[in-house]
Amino acid sequence: MAEGLTLVTGFPGFIGRRLVRAILESDPDARVVALVERRMADAARDAAAAIDDERIEILAGDIAERGLGIPADTQERLLADTRTVHHLAAIYDLSVPLEIAQRVNVDGTGNVLELCAGCERLERLNYVSTAYVAGTRKGVVYEHELVFGQDFKNHYESTKFQAEVWVREAMEKVPATIYRPAIVVGDSRTGETQKFDGPYYMLRVIASAERSGTPIPQFGRSAAPINVVPVDFVVDALMVGSRDRAAIGQTLHLVDPEPVSASDVLGLLSREYAGKEPGMRVPPQLVAASLRLGPIRRMYSGAPPESIRYLNHPVRFDTRQAADLMTRHGLGCPRFKDYVGAVVRFFREHEDDPSFAPKAAA
Repeated sequence: MAEGLTLVTGFPGFIGRRLVRAILESDPDARVVALVERRMADAARDAAAAIDDERIEILAGDIAERGLGIPADTQERLLADTRTVHHLAAIYDLSVPLEIAQRVNVDGTGNVLELCAGCERLERLNYVSTAYVAGTRKGVVYEHELVFGQDFKNHYESTKFQAEVWVREAMEKVPATIYRPAIVVGDSRTGETQKFDGPYYMLRVIASAERSGTPIPQFGRSAAPINVVPVDFVVDALMVGSRDRAAIGQTLHLVDPEPVSASDVLGLLSREYAGKEPGMRVPPQLVAASLRLGPIRRMYSGAPPESIRYLNHPVRFDTRQAADLMTRHGLGCPRFKDYVGAVVRFFREHEDDPSFAPKAAA
């Protein structure tokens, strides 16, 4: 197992599952060790069996523990054999309490870095951050930037920021590439996703309005960009970035370089799902305040109040480093209008399936 050993956290999550499949499909000699939460071990084994259980080892542990919660002899094997690490595991819930977010997102990243620093033959740590480490910054945010004295909209953002600071500080000892995805949605070809959160709350609102015969509400500042990217684009970028030596030490915005405004996203979804434009306009401040009330929140299909802020925040992400990488490998970010049909079709087929309800962890 020594040759081509890749350690992955975040399996069998939305991105992690696809990434592991891509790693194995791209290299017949590749082997993956998936470090998973103990409570997820059975689900991870089922996911591995559906991909290639002979080349995927499921290792139960805990990134939030020093030593990753794995036996000493297993640690020694990983330190000797690991060539590549993909660290995806995190708590993505926008309403997560600070203590939990710090334990998983910050301590977990520190513990992965500790392992990486001790690896004898490590070639790369691929760390998945988020574009929203920019916090409350407005205007254009560049890939090389991080610490600007910004505030944060929630503990998810602030702890991912802390974790990215840690990764950057460790780069002298740990060769790393940092990836900052925007809001990740379903596959651009099939629409397939694992959960309906983020922009899918818009679809839930549209579906609810259609069932009740009420106008589809429009909320969010019309000009504020909402940056979404399909999961296949993110996985493709991780694959090419992890194998391009020029990406070592870089931070890459995995975002739509020409993002659609919040009102246009809602309009595209509304036309695709309901065949009509949104109707009544609801001030975003009123929506955010109302979502803190249980009955109103249920009207908006469980959308957390924190999510509304992403529809109203005027920020854009520069992509020059990511664009250089994508150009070298013939990749580009699909436009939302070109795959909205796939997203809505998949949603229609599964909107009543409770297994697609939002989950806190990746």
